[in-house]
Amino acid sequence: MGDILMVLLPAGILVAVLWTLATALRPRDSGTSDAEKYQQDLARRSAEHYAEQVRVATAVRARLEANTRPSQNEQQQSQQEDHARAARRAQSGPGTGPYSLSALPGGQLDPQLAMQLQMMARDGHKIQAIKLLRQATHTDLATAKKYIDRL
Repeated sequence: MGDILMVLLPAGILVAVLWTLATALRPRDSGTSDAEKYQQDLARRSAEHYAEQVRVATAVRARLEANTRPSQNEQQQSQQEDHARAARRAQSGPGTGPYSLSALPGGQLDPQLAMQLQMMARDGHKIQAIKLLRQATHTDLATAKKYIDRL
C-alpha cells in the first residue's frame, strides 16, 4: 500500500498543478453578464430594424415622387407647348383669337373691363364677374375664378 501511495500522491499533485495552470491560463469572461449581452443584442437588432425602416421609407418616398412629379422631359415639353401657344397668340395679332377680345397686347386686360370686374367682385357679384371675364376673354372657368378671387 505504501508503494501505491508513493505513486498516486505525486500523480495527484501533478494533476492538481496542471488543473490550476489550465484554470489560470484560460481566457476569462469579459465581465459581461447575460443581461448586458441581451441588451447589446437588443440594441444591435434595434439599430438594424431602424436602418431597414429608413431604407423602406426612402424607397417608398422615391416611388411616390416618381409617380407624382412629372419628369424633367415632361416639364420641358409642357413649357415648349406653352411657349408655342403664346407665340401663336402673338402672331395672330391684337384683336384676334379667343384670348384677345378685351385683352391688350402683352396679355393684360382692358383697364375699363378690369375696373368693372373689380367693382363687381367687391360688391359681392363674383359669379357675374367670372361670367363676364369668361365671355370677354374666353378663358376657362378655373383661370377666371382665380383671377376674380385675387381682385
